[in-house]
Amino acid sequence: MAKYFGTDGIRGRSNRPPITPDIAMKVGMAAGLVFRNGDHRHRVVIGKDTRLSSYMIENALSAGFLSMGMDVLLTGPIPTPGIAMLTRSMRCDLGVMISASHNPYDDNGIKLFGPDGAKLSDATEAEIEALIDADLGSRLASPDALGRARRIDGVSDRYIEYAKRTLPRNLSLEGLRVVIDCANGAGYSVAPEALWELGAEVISLGVEPNGFNINREVGSTAPEALVAKVREVRADIGIALDGDADRAVIVDEHGQIIDGDQMMAAIATSWAAQGLLSKPGIVATVMSNLGLERYLAGKGLGLVRTPVGDRHVAEAMRLEGYNLGGEQSGHIILSDYTTTGDGLVAALQLLAVVRDLGRPVSEVCHLFEPLPQVLKSVRTSGDRRPLEDSAIRKMIEDFNGKLGDNGRILVRASGTEPVIRVMAEGDDPGMIAAIVDDLVAALSARAA
Repeated sequence: MAKYFGTDGIRGRSNRPPITPDIAMKVGMAAGLVFRNGDHRHRVVIGKDTRLSSYMIENALSAGFLSMGMDVLLTGPIPTPGIAMLTRSMRCDLGVMISASHNPYDDNGIKLFGPDGAKLSDATEAEIEALIDADLGSRLASPDALGRARRIDGVSDRYIEYAKRTLPRNLSLEGLRVVIDCANGAGYSVAPEALWELGAEVISLGVEPNGFNINREVGSTAPEALVAKVREVRADIGIALDGDADRAVIVDEHGQIIDGDQMMAAIATSWAAQGLLSKPGIVATVMSNLGLERYLAGKGLGLVRTPVGDRHVAEAMRLEGYNLGGEQSGHIILSDYTTTGDGLVAALQLLAVVRDLGRPVSEVCHLFEPLPQVLKSVRTSGDRRPLEDSAIRKMIEDFNGKLGDNGRILVRASGTEPVIRVMAEGDDPGMIAAIVDDLVAALSARAA
């Protein structure tokens, strides 16, 4: 089991292991060593969201990379997909994003991208992890080969232009009233600006970060403020990003929330009609609703499922040749344009469908009725032993047999928190609620 890396990089409470300056410096040293190859001048680009602790982690990571002879390019606050894009466009050996995504300000994390702008494989993460606690003193760069650090300007403009170029050149958002909630996070300046440049009337929320208010009562995990504002100003659409802007949740003109499953259904239907899907189907995680799978099947489209995490989605897309995938949570990957989830680009692609069809968001984005889904969490000490209990495994097997084709059960350990998540969905709401309650009770008893 990994000591540092989880579902999406390294994450934890700020100034507590593993998110401490000393460990961050060791991560920089280890990653720098793994990606230091050849005689060229090595570069790493480092971005961050708006958390107070991001300054601390940024400096510690920089020290680690510099000690290994890598030049460090600092962007300041920028969306995670912006780092993926810059890693490629600036010919960097490595990209780093400092963020804990949708978590509160007192958490933070480190996400790593390879030179292709993709998140690292399990094997590469394991290689880095093995070096974090190793003595690397003998492998430090010589005094004349130390790296240099510099801040780079204009990265926001570059990201805005990149996002806009994913749309047809003649597409305008003029006449659309858009509420954008940036979660007081990394997208607070670029997202409203991009929408305005495309012609939309923009009303902004969550654009006053102060180091402490990221994701606080705003953003994709707290869309109530967005719903209220959409109704108040009678907007055509609301868009909520998370703290690092790699996911989006949509609100239609009536204030109804639209998740990633409905977004993928809308984009997939449009792309299929235009012949833009590279293969007849999409990639999604085990958390996506069975209703999505049934809807796609009715359109002659398949659904490939992966473990939770947009990294797994992206990897399956690359291996199997799909160009659309994502998560129910709103991480949407459009591999014709991006290598990772991008909340702004996904929202723009959805707006392109709305423009193309000339219909309101409520009609474009409500393509299927999701099956009733119940999700609960059981807090543990961080171990997975309850999942390996034979009685628990037998319960899950029996419940799956009982549901048959009318539902499914998913029980998994979280990759970002010390909890076991229990999810069931099916045509019978009472049955799935009872199944989840029984499994939660059994797991809680074994986790005590």
